[in-house]
Amino acid sequence: MDQYLDLFLNYLVVEKGLSKNTLDAYGRDLAHYLEFLGDRNIASPAQIAPPVVVAFLSVLKDRGLSPRSRARKLVSLRMFHRFLLAEGLAENNPAAQVSAPKSLASLPHTLSPDEVELLLGVPLSNSCYDLRDRAMLELLYATGLRVSELVGLTLQDLQLDVGYVTAFGKRRKQRIVPLGDSARDAVLDYLACGRGELAGDGCPVFLFLNRSGNGLTRQGFWKMIKRRALQAGISKNITPHSLRHSFATHLLDNGADLRAVQAMLGHADISTTQIYTHVTRERLKNIHQQHHPRG
Repeated sequence: MDQYLDLFLNYLVVEKGLSKNTLDAYGRDLAHYLEFLGDRNIASPAQIAPPVVVAFLSVLKDRGLSPRSRARKLVSLRMFHRFLLAEGLAENNPAAQVSAPKSLASLPHTLSPDEVELLLGVPLSNSCYDLRDRAMLELLYATGLRVSELVGLTLQDLQLDVGYVTAFGKRRKQRIVPLGDSARDAVLDYLACGRGELAGDGCPVFLFLNRSGNGLTRQGFWKMIKRRALQAGISKNITPHSLRHSFATHLLDNGADLRAVQAMLGHADISTTQIYTHVTRERLKNIHQQHHPRG
């Protein structure tokens, strides 16, 4: 079955233009699936029926995978078998009729406005690293970018004179996101006094650089935000996505239009953005319970 996987991944690159991160996720999901098939001596799409797909999901459940993780893998399987069917390499899609595992929608973890102020207000020096970190945190909270979009920003993506950045989201879909004065000033400070030192004699295109003068990675930013959270005295678990979630939630808390938030986040479907309205309602319910005499 490996030859079919190679064809499918090549199709995702050439025809769908998926990002490397998305491609890697599909590759991992399907590698586990093919390993499962190999253990059962299944070497052809013709041998795969819906019960085989159900059995694979059952194995994943026994391994402790959450319903959400199993549902994601089922999506990968459906796309893979749909491709085989479309290319005439199979006669049916055995994953099409298999129901996805049900799970309760989990609310995104957000920071309160006070916690965001603590994180962004950590005293920093004027070293190139501190200037970079301050600019990245301010920009992330101001725009709600995905971390992959943040570290992928280039100098050409900045339009600081008119107050926005150009982001390239999933499938390289372009969108324009405004940013406020605080983020713009932090980026300007970094460009004026920090980035040149990190770039050295090179001419890197990426905005945010590491100590080698190359683009900072997602992993590098992940470590940085954890470190800054500890310095701010924030004990809750913080990820790069925490600031994206906080960006959306705080906008809606202050009366922003849901469609506008959808556009800034780069969500293709507004139902994805609506999860943040649940966060707002949950917060109001907690406030009511804490402060109402009969809460």
